[in-house]
Amino acid sequence: MLVAALAATPPAPEVRCTLTDPRLDELSGLVAIPSGLWAVADGGRRVEVHRLDERCGIAQTRTAAVDPYDAEDLARGPGDTLWVADFGDNQRRRDTVAVVVLSEDADPRLHRLSYPDGPRDAEALLVDAAGVPHVLTKDTGRAEIYRTDGPPVGPGPTPLVRAGEVVLPPSDTAGGPLGSLGSRVVTGAAVGPGVIALRTYTDAWLYPWSGGDLAAALRADPVRVPLPGEPQGEAVAFEPDGTLLSASETRDGRRGELRAVPGAAALVRPDSAAPREQAPQAAPQPARPEWFPAALGAAGAAGALALLAAAAALHARRRR
Repeated sequence: MLVAALAATPPAPEVRCTLTDPRLDELSGLVAIPSGLWAVADGGRRVEVHRLDERCGIAQTRTAAVDPYDAEDLARGPGDTLWVADFGDNQRRRDTVAVVVLSEDADPRLHRLSYPDGPRDAEALLVDAAGVPHVLTKDTGRAEIYRTDGPPVGPGPTPLVRAGEVVLPPSDTAGGPLGSLGSRVVTGAAVGPGVIALRTYTDAWLYPWSGGDLAAALRADPVRVPLPGEPQGEAVAFEPDGTLLSASETRDGRRGELRAVPGAAALVRPDSAAPREQAPQAAPQPARPEWFPAALGAAGAAGALALLAAAAALHARRRR
């Protein structure tokens, strides 16, 4: 894959504030809507989203009487609704995953979703203008894209269909809990003005988007915005002016921070929006371990597998 040329060199992320409230220790998703900047964290016995103030304190909380298994992202839906992505499945054993939709003037809505080809682990959600959720899986080096045929109705489960995949370029940005492996797993996603962001533990990859098919837009060549030095970066969002926001969980005693990259959306060239040709997709194959694409043919395959498996097991124990 060729990486799209930058219109300008992206500025280094600027720290806005440090996340000191323990309710944000496992922050995993961000959304900026007119009412403010909202965040969701892993864990807990009910769905909670928090509106942050300018010092990263919690100014307001919305809740739903739903006990999430592992909430991993937060997306903006039609009407400035907040979509909580309960997708986490490190052990790949869930029969269904779920989205929980929160709004100011309506009761929360729970929609369970089912994959067509077995359990997947995922940490990223995008929602299009029609209210169709797009799930991006957490596979090393690529992310499979699943979506519903239309806006989900009722608790379901609503079937997901496979809509494509994203192959991420390599990166030399330092940071994250898994070294070079972590630079190629999707841990969050966001839609901004004319742009889609997929983030890993170390970078944000920006794709031009004109409001059409989300999966098709992700076949374009992306622009990289390095996000170095985050202990476990999983959250990304855009402000209305195109500023990219990122945030990390607290890990090994290092507090997460809310950081900003001003003008990030403008780094994507409009003429790079045409998607690349995609080969016809073969029939779905049985699920492979996350490390397989990156480790295939690599001299350090055994070491990479051991590192990733240990990290996943540790993370799963912390959350449940």
